[in-house]
Amino acid sequence: MSGRLTIQLRDRDVVLDPGELFVVPRGVEHSTVAEEETAILLLEPAGTMNTGDEGGAMTKAAESLD
Repeated sequence: MSGRLTIQLRDRDVVLDPGELFVVPRGVEHSTVAEEETAILLLEPAGTMNTGDEGGAMTKAAESLD
């Protein structure tokens, strides 16, 4: 993995550097930000609804955390 990833939670930001790990608890609202090109490994359960602009049955509309 490379780069730096920030996971924004309602009460804090978690900054991950290469080799670090963070588990977002089930049901916790979050978003991710990468200020530079970043390569990550993302593991999530089958059936997890995602946001994004690709569309499809597994895409959910993005909502602001504010």
